[in-house]
Amino acid sequence: MRKILSTPAVAPTARFFSQGVRVGNTLYVSGQVGMDKDGNVVGKGDMKAQTRQTIENIKAVLAAAGATLDDVVKVTMYVTDMSLAPLARDVRMEYFTKNPPASTGVEVKGLAHPDLLIEIEAIAVVDA
Repeated sequence: MRKILSTPAVAPTARFFSQGVRVGNTLYVSGQVGMDKDGNVVGKGDMKAQTRQTIENIKAVLAAAGATLDDVVKVTMYVTDMSLAPLARDVRMEYFTKNPPASTGVEVKGLAHPDLLIEIEAIAVVDA
């Protein structure tokens, strides 16, 4: 069975995708970015601030399914400048304090808004 995950704590998504989807005991969180619930970029030019907001958004989507960051098993991080990735990793280490998830990092030419520096998607597994 498939359940759409949605929370008002995160900016609404375009109508053609969901903030997240639960299938069985697996949660797929769509790529989250450094935007607040009103769609404003947080920390323009500040990788650490945008990474914090991005992970807070992931937390909010997970919470809509009763999950936490401890349930995350895989993240994919997209950055617009790989030289800033260590700053994002520092913030990630503050949030993923227990078993860190499997991870992939990719440099991309751009994201959905020109002021965004990072996007992270996540997969979590919870008790059924």
